[in-house]
Amino acid sequence: MSTPRDLMIVALDAGEKRPVRQGELSLALAGAEAVDLVRAEALALDGQRLVPRLRPRLGDPVLDEAAASLVRETPYETLEDWLWRRGRGLSTVYLTALEQEGLLSWQRSRWMPFGGVRAVLADTDERRRAAARWEAEEPVLGALAAAVGIREEPDRAAGAGVSDDTVLAVLAAVHDALMELEAVRQRRAIEDAAFANIWRGA
Repeated sequence: MSTPRDLMIVALDAGEKRPVRQGELSLALAGAEAVDLVRAEALALDGQRLVPRLRPRLGDPVLDEAAASLVRETPYETLEDWLWRRGRGLSTVYLTALEQEGLLSWQRSRWMPFGGVRAVLADTDERRRAAARWEAEEPVLGALAAAVGIREEPDRAAGAGVSDDTVLAVLAAVHDALMELEAVRQRRAIEDAAFANIWRGA
């Protein structure tokens, strides 16, 4: 069971009904990786610092890569820095991994402009396992999905049903990072609008 892969599959299954921006999804995937690494005892959280521990084989090449990328020199990396560094383009990494493993393909969609394509998941055991975890309302997967807008449940975004303090800290950090990302987007939109008004002589 891999939380980031399950989150990626859930996001793809949501499809056009609940489209998720790549930036938000990538941050949530980085958070999901941190949760799985904590559970595998590959890292611990000391305050806001990620402290590397064991180096187990996790059964997921992308997650193994995440474990290998942990900063192993003091003062170690903060959870916030991890989310932004590791999360950069991470949704594309997981998409590529799923495609290479034959778990998804690309099909043209008549509903998308300019002959666009969409990702289509194959009917596999992994997809069924992710769906079962989703339907069972597993708290961490539900919280991350709610945080990126796949499911409208604010209580899940806050980590309802999660009892592990370290996991709760990761979920809170993901929530904060998503708010920061939205704030950055809003500032840029305001700056772009102001710049356009200058050129129009407004």
